[in-house]
Amino acid sequence: MLRQGLGLALIMLIVIWLYESFVPPPPKICGTPGGPPVTGPRILLRDGRHLSYKEYGVPKHIAKFKIIFLHGHSTNKKDTFLASQGLFAEFQVYIVGFDRPGYGESDPDSRRTVKSTILDVEELVDHLELGQKIHVMGYSAGGFYVWGCLKYIPHRLEGAILIAPGVNFWWPQLPSSLVEEAFHQQSSWSLWNYLIAHYSPWLMYWWNTQNYFEPKMSKYRLTELDPDEENLLDYSTQQGLYESYLRDEIITFGEWEFEPLDLEDAFVGDESLVVHLWQGGNDSVVPVVLQRYIVERLSWVHYHEVPNGGHKFALDDIIKHQIFKTLVVNEPIVSA
Repeated sequence: MLRQGLGLALIMLIVIWLYESFVPPPPKICGTPGGPPVTGPRILLRDGRHLSYKEYGVPKHIAKFKIIFLHGHSTNKKDTFLASQGLFAEFQVYIVGFDRPGYGESDPDSRRTVKSTILDVEELVDHLELGQKIHVMGYSAGGFYVWGCLKYIPHRLEGAILIAPGVNFWWPQLPSSLVEEAFHQQSSWSLWNYLIAHYSPWLMYWWNTQNYFEPKMSKYRLTELDPDEENLLDYSTQQGLYESYLRDEIITFGEWEFEPLDLEDAFVGDESLVVHLWQGGNDSVVPVVLQRYIVERLSWVHYHEVPNGGHKFALDDIIKHQIFKTLVVNEPIVSA
């Protein structure tokens, strides 16, 4: 009997260990008992979720350009690396950053997709009374959702700017030879993360919290963080690592409902409304070989390549100015 009891106890311990290792804990929703506080404005969405946002720039009633900014993986509405009151005043820009579901102070959405996030964008625009048409701007993983805006709400756009936008290696029309080349440019951890997100998303929580192969996801391992970026990460994932960063990776590197390479020019017939894509020639996160192929196929996208730029090339003040200048001057500024 004692041996049977010990065996049963061992099995129970193994089951508990497996459950805690592979099943993420429930999110700590902002504004609920035990959850983080709500510190900024939020809107109530169609399905009862809250979406948190932050406004920057000149007052919207005098702005020439109204922009919705889409942040990258593991960042949030506060990650306005482009923020400069001088630039906003010069170009008369009003810009809104928002936390995607599960990030920061926006409620999680277990059914989140690229399309559902774009519908959140549209609701935010209407709630803030920004008018029928706006610009969208996305950095890194935020670029995935700019492609989504071009697919699902092109009638609400005046223009779009993608800055080092993420590329899903499994978009069907990407040549296998270029994808293989891009894979070889990734760090071993990044490559495994993408593969697991695509093929075995149920392993994502374990992979990003285990200590056997790499340190835990207590620090963002795709880049070395400075103190300000660490604070951004803490805020971004405060409701739970899985509901923010990891679910975002699963969505953006999973199976898509559409492929950007199938998109048609959303602004055909109006040369003042364009899409700009900015890319660093030495980007170690987003492979330039895939970006070049995409813009070759989408000839209506205005491409600007910063030859020696890395993934954070847009931190440079001169580049920031050039990016905002494309809002009013639709011509190549930095070439390959």
